[in-house]
Parts: sequence; structure tokens; C-alpha cells
Amino acid sequence: MATLNVAEVVHELGRLGATDRAVAFRLLAKDRAVEVFEDLDPALQAELVASLHGHAAAIFAALDPDDRAALLDEVPAGVARRLLAALPPDEHAATTALLGYPEDSAGRRMSPEVVAVPVGTTVGDTIAQVRAAGDDAETVYVVPVVADGRRVRGVVSLRRLVLTDPATPVDAVMSPATTVRATDDAEHAANVVRDGGFVGVPVVDGEDRLVGVLTVDDAMRVLEAEDDEDSARTGGAEPLRRPYLSVSVLGLVRSRVVWLLMLIVAASLTVGVQSYFEDELAQVVALALFVPLLIGTGGNAGSQAATTVVRASAVGDVRTGDVARVVGREMLTGLLLGLTLATVGVGPAMLVAGPAIGLVLALTVVAVCTLATTVGSSVPLLAKRVGIDPAIVSAPFISTFVDTTGLIVYFSIAKAVLGI
Repeated sequence: MATLNVAEVVHELGRLGATDRAVAFRLLAKDRAVEVFEDLDPALQAELVASLHGHAAAIFAALDPDDRAALLDEVPAGVARRLLAALPPDEHAATTALLGYPEDSAGRRMSPEVVAVPVGTTVGDTIAQVRAAGDDAETVYVVPVVADGRRVRGVVSLRRLVLTDPATPVDAVMSPATTVRATDDAEHAANVVRDGGFVGVPVVDGEDRLVGVLTVDDAMRVLEAEDDEDSARTGGAEPLRRPYLSVSVLGLVRSRVVWLLMLIVAASLTVGVQSYFEDELAQVVALALFVPLLIGTGGNAGSQAATTVVRASAVGDVRTGDVARVVGREMLTGLLLGLTLATVGVGPAMLVAGPAIGLVLALTVVAVCTLATTVGSSVPLLAKRVGIDPAIVSAPFISTFVDTTGLIVYFSIAKAVLGI
């Protein structure tokens, strides 16, 4: 691994089993090992800590406080206590301060090691402070400017400092500060960093006092983890939270089995609907031919709408207050999709089963597509409004719900049109 850069080493370690990973990691030089360890997923870090024994404390101490906090969430309580106890007093205080914030908050992901200067400081003195404290700070590319009580008044970029006369007061060249609160949701804070194109954003407490900085690299990690979680749950599984090849087969089973069991229970409703309309199916057997087609079409339409809305919600394109607008757009979209599919499919259906069945199928496709996109767009936003992760109630559950209601619509239209 001597010829690989840090990112490549991290990638290769994620492909190894636990024993081989520990052996390979021990072969790394100390400084390189710390760099690699910082970039590993917390779950893999926890496994390595268990195998490093006496070396674990030294590597733990070399991490930034926010990386330590993430690792401590993964290791047993006894190991966490030992690692914390081995830290110098100032590093111990910085790490435990982060652990005091909620697990998914910006405070848990920020770095408390930040260079800040008081209002009135000259640009020259600011640059001197950056040079003096830069090695210990998470970032020096953006410097918060604070008033009494460390209340943030603005920020100044390193570029602006370098290009400005050293005698100029820093508050004369600072920009208005975009801040996030330490108690804000980490995903929201990360979106602020990404959407604003910031290198870092000051993090403040409830009284607007500076407590840290959320850097762009940490923000991107938060968004990547959230995207992985949404993708997994949209597909009906729990996120792995680690490289695929480092997960055991039993781990893969655990990530999926609970969802499959719940979906089996939900799918039993479809069986119940078919059983209820058993007499109608017996009278017009041709109706059964199109059940898989309708179930698939409705489920796919609902999944498309749900996936689109969940993604739009995740990136801030739509909010919970936009439910009416989103549902209206998706209802019209579903209607037009249904009309298109019905127009294309009614001819073949009539040739196979006759004009009456073709009419039933056409009306049902229009109704099911409209229903599916309406449900698929509204449920994620309503779930988010009541504090439930939209991905949990997205594609798999919506597909199952639409399957059941779609069959009810199908057989109800068939009874009305065919008189059975």
C-alpha cells in the first residue's frame, strides 16, 4: 500500500475482512496510519480499535474532536471511557463537549478548534493569529470575527486577508456571517454549507456565541451518509453504514429481513382483496390475466413519485408546506401518465379479452396511476411533517399500498362496467 494515496488505502481496507484489515493497518507508518484512520467509516474504526490494543489510545488522541465523537458512538462504553481517560485534559474537554450535543446535531459534527479574532483586530494581527494557531485549527480558510462574549459578527476569508493591507481593521473587510446552531439537525446544517458554497460555517449556541465550525468536508460526509440512508430505505433495507464487502452475510440479512417481514404482512392485504372478489374472478376469469400488469404499473408509478419527492425534499427543493402544490402537480402527472398508458394498452387488451375488458383495463390504469402518484407524493411529505423519515414510508410501502387499493379500484370498475 506504500504507492497508494490515503483515499485509495481507505478504499482497499474497506474491501478486506476484519483480520486482514487489522494486519494491513498495522503495516502503515504512524503518521500515515492516523490519516487513514481519520477517513475510515466509524464502524471500521471501532473494529480496528479492538485490534490495536496499546496503539489505540495514541491514534485516538491524534484525531480531531469531531472524529473522536463519531468513533465513541461505535465502541462499547468501557472502551470509550478508557479512550477518553487517556486524553490530555484540554482534548478530553473538547471531545466531551461535543458528546453533550444530540447525536444527529450540527454540534456533534462541528470542530471546536477554530481561529476567531475580535472586532477591531487588524488584518496583520489576524494573519499572525492564523499562523500561530493554524496547525491546531480544523480550517483557516474562513475566520469568524467576534464581539464581546464570542458573539459572531462576521467572517473573513483567508484570501481577503492576504489581499488586504495589514493595517486595515478586519471588521472593515469581513462579510456577513451565515451561521447554524449547534442544536440544528446535522443534515440541515450540511445543506447550508453546500447550498451557500461555503468552506466552513460558524456554529453558535442559543445565545449566538461561537462554539465551533462546520467545515465543507464534514458537511459532505453528513450528506453522503444521509443519501446512503435514504437510498437504502427507499429500496426496503437498513443502511449498511460501512463498505459492502466488510459486511458479513448475517449483517446483510439483518439489514433486510425486518423490512421484508413487514412488507409480507402488508402484501397479505392484496391476497385479502383478491379473496374478497373471488366470485367476480370466477365469473370473468379474464380479469385475473391483468392483475400482475395493474399491480406492477401502480407500484412503479407510486415508487417514481415517492422517490422524486423524497429526493426533492432532501435537497430542499420542496418543503412540508408545499404538500398541496406537490400533490396537485403529481395528481395531474398521474392522470396524464394513465391516459398515455391506457391509450397504448387498450388495443392489445381488447384483442386478448374483448372490448368490455379493454374498457375496464383502460379506466383502471388511469385511476391507478392517478392514485399512485397522489399517494406517492403526499405520504413522504406528511411523514416528514410529523417527524418520520420520509424514506421509511416511501417506495416499498407505497407500492404495497397502491397494489391493494389498485385491486379494489380494478374490481369495483369491473363490477360496474361488466355488471357482475
